[in-house]
Amino acid sequence: MAHLDMRRPQNTNGDFYVDTTCIDCDTCRWMSSEVFSRVDEQSAVYHQPTNEAERLAALQALLACPTSSIGTVEKPKDIKHAQQTFPILVEENIYHCGYHSEKSYGAASYFIQLPAGNILVDSPRFTPPLVKRLEEMGGIHYMYLTHQDDVADHEKFAQHFQCDRILHADDISGNTRNVEIQLTNLDPFVLTSDLLIIPVPGHTKGHTVLLYKNKFLFTGDHLAWSESRHQLAAFRGYCWYSWSEQIKSMRNLANYSFEWVLPGHGRRFHADVDTMSQQMHKCIELMESL
Repeated sequence: MAHLDMRRPQNTNGDFYVDTTCIDCDTCRWMSSEVFSRVDEQSAVYHQPTNEAERLAALQALLACPTSSIGTVEKPKDIKHAQQTFPILVEENIYHCGYHSEKSYGAASYFIQLPAGNILVDSPRFTPPLVKRLEEMGGIHYMYLTHQDDVADHEKFAQHFQCDRILHADDISGNTRNVEIQLTNLDPFVLTSDLLIIPVPGHTKGHTVLLYKNKFLFTGDHLAWSESRHQLAAFRGYCWYSWSEQIKSMRNLANYSFEWVLPGHGRRFHADVDTMSQQMHKCIELMESL
């Protein structure tokens, strides 16, 4: 819960504010860019909501904040309505779960609704409003974990939904030793006819990405849109295993077709196949120059 007495002085006057516990994860800034911005390496409110759409987005960001660093001066009477909007539709049957976890440093999690069984991509916070909504949407059949960093409350989700978790064996640790499906090599793994798991060692040794319908690519911490560079990028400063291996993985990934990049950290990117291919090659060129 945010504390008014810890309100950052960089906030503009008004109801919404960010306090000093902000960890600069960027969640609120991409969820509600009309309200939140980055000031002195933390988020702050630069524009108070002036209509219903801006207010809802600000409340969604408040709920998604992994450290509960966003608050309101007045108790929001419409908070329950905002809770009901999660998970938030991205496109088709793809949803953003919200409720980011501090255990994953605020990484985003996604939900794929499928007739044969739904898939949770990485772990959000295990929080009652979200759990109830996921139950209403059909529960979870698989919980796909891109890598070791973004597993958060995976055990609670697995226990509650009795879902099978998927993680590469090279990223298994004590916390994930009981994961039901442990991938063991660098070959692509066909989960269903529309779902392909592609190993991309680099950020971590066992990092993988999930390609759905040759359209949606869930990239974990391997690939994202960089606001500062205005292009798709990987982040050398956060490469924990091998930068040279990550470059090789990116070259391999460039052979696939997709239109969406949906990362754990960093910004989403949506473009036609040709533009995405151009962006992938620009990303590789940038990586090779660093």
